[in-house]
Amino acid sequence: MLPLEHSWSWLAVTVGVLLGVRPSACGDLSGARPNILLLMADDFGIGDIGCYGNNSIRTPNIDRLAEDGVMLTQHVAAASVCTPSRAAFLTGRYPLRSGMVSSNGYRVLQWTGVPGGLPTNETTFAKILKDRGYATGLIGKWHLGLNCDSSSDHCHHPLNHGFDHFYGMPFSMMGDCVHWELSEKRAGMEHKLNVCFQIMAFAALTLTAGKLTRLTSGSWTPVIWLTTAAFLFFMTSYFVGVLIVHADCFLMRNHTITEQPMHFQRTTSLILKEVSSFVQRNKHRPFLLFVSFLHVHTPLITTETFRGKSMHGLYGDNTEEMDWMLGQILDTLDMEGVTNSTLVYFTSDHGGSLEAQLRNHQYGGWNGIYKGGKGMGGWEGGIRVPGVFRWPGVLPAGRVIHEPTSLMDVFPTVVQLGGGDVPQDRVIDGRSLVPLLQGTAEHSAHEFLFHYCGKYLHAARWHEKDSGRLWKVHYMTPRFHPKGAGACYDRHLCPCSGDGVTQHSPPLLFDLSRDPSEARPLSPGSEPRYHAVVARVGEAVKQHRRTLSPVPPQLSLGNIIWKPWLQPCCGTFPLCACGQDGDPSET
Repeated sequence: MLPLEHSWSWLAVTVGVLLGVRPSACGDLSGARPNILLLMADDFGIGDIGCYGNNSIRTPNIDRLAEDGVMLTQHVAAASVCTPSRAAFLTGRYPLRSGMVSSNGYRVLQWTGVPGGLPTNETTFAKILKDRGYATGLIGKWHLGLNCDSSSDHCHHPLNHGFDHFYGMPFSMMGDCVHWELSEKRAGMEHKLNVCFQIMAFAALTLTAGKLTRLTSGSWTPVIWLTTAAFLFFMTSYFVGVLIVHADCFLMRNHTITEQPMHFQRTTSLILKEVSSFVQRNKHRPFLLFVSFLHVHTPLITTETFRGKSMHGLYGDNTEEMDWMLGQILDTLDMEGVTNSTLVYFTSDHGGSLEAQLRNHQYGGWNGIYKGGKGMGGWEGGIRVPGVFRWPGVLPAGRVIHEPTSLMDVFPTVVQLGGGDVPQDRVIDGRSLVPLLQGTAEHSAHEFLFHYCGKYLHAARWHEKDSGRLWKVHYMTPRFHPKGAGACYDRHLCPCSGDGVTQHSPPLLFDLSRDPSEARPLSPGSEPRYHAVVARVGEAVKQHRRTLSPVPPQLSLGNIIWKPWLQPCCGTFPLCACGQDGDPSET
């Protein structure tokens, strides 16, 4: 039961929202605005959800959320990999504007002990709502940096970006976290080590061949030393690399490491316990809680209760466990009596990984009818994500919206509903979804959306509202292999530029309103308006680029190289070890 003052004020907010009035225009509504619960999956394919067309993986709780709320069918991420997509989600800005992109192939933060991360001068929705009196929490994955100059300065930490409380993984799940499986970053590291080893070995062989050719009686000492050095370099680098990777798999509560390495069979219960504790502590005041699931990123940590229970191997098991977790979180809202005063939103940071899908046990997600997947530039499969909103009694149940929307739109939407103001000192690319969600607007506020891969613009879409057609122009695309799911399976992740990308001149043009699978590129012969559409989108790209300003690159080589003095360690590196510290602490 809500306090009487809270109930009357909440009713005022509800009426105001339904009438299209900004909450901030209704006077002081502190303690009365909706609670906001944001739920984000990791590497989740939109085709793996029942309400989006899947009939073989069980997702009853996500489906129920859609039945009770509003479902977006053209919801897209601002990037097809984790770090830039999450930066855009939190700030409402293309990641290029905050420097959370690169041109060197390192498209995400690959270590905890690096100085790159979300700049402190960026404004997140958590910062704004915290200033408006909200309790703000992040539980789960962060992956936007941690430290700058020392292992404890926490310059990029969630608590430095508007969150009162953090519990979870500052980095990201990687394959290496369990049973020494191979992850993207260790695969890249081992490739570089192999190159170094091959160079040193070649030098040793060259010296050996020279000695044999000359049949001299000179000393073999240089050859022996070089060969030994090459072997020792490779083995030492390999094992130190494994230790670094494993050390990144840890949990923190606020600024304290609570478990390193993680004991994954209890991680799910710990996260759910932390969510319940946060809601209990803050149910008498407005709260913003961002639950960033570790599911369904490889290595697909799944408890024994769900292992072997789905029709799609470990990936299906992990998906069904995540859906169960979502149901437990919704049950917590019911038990604490805050369901009707809470806006709930569910999404994924980008599409499922086709490269993982090609490995054993169906490790990757399915992106439904959409072409491509994680890391694949502007193809729909990498950026089309679920978008479900529920606010009982306020948003209509069972409504489906077929308008182009973006993860960046959550920023102005949350800020508006929380009674805050969107910053005026910077470009905000997101647009409030409130008019669409409440039904007072027929069309999305987006006419154009731009799709980057690293710092490179791969594609752009144009929603021609008069005709209802949705055009998509591709300027460059990653090169697929013809086998299997069509993934870049020899790379772990498709590149954004270079030999692995095809430049299109003239550009590829698709009509997504008629060809959402991007299977039939249009030509001047098949589409009379081809040149006009390409020209109109090209002009929009030029206008967009005029709004960009140079910023320090956070994923430059200097910002993504591992630095031992930045590595968080519970103990003495590389022997980092500590156990769970018990119940969630009060904050």
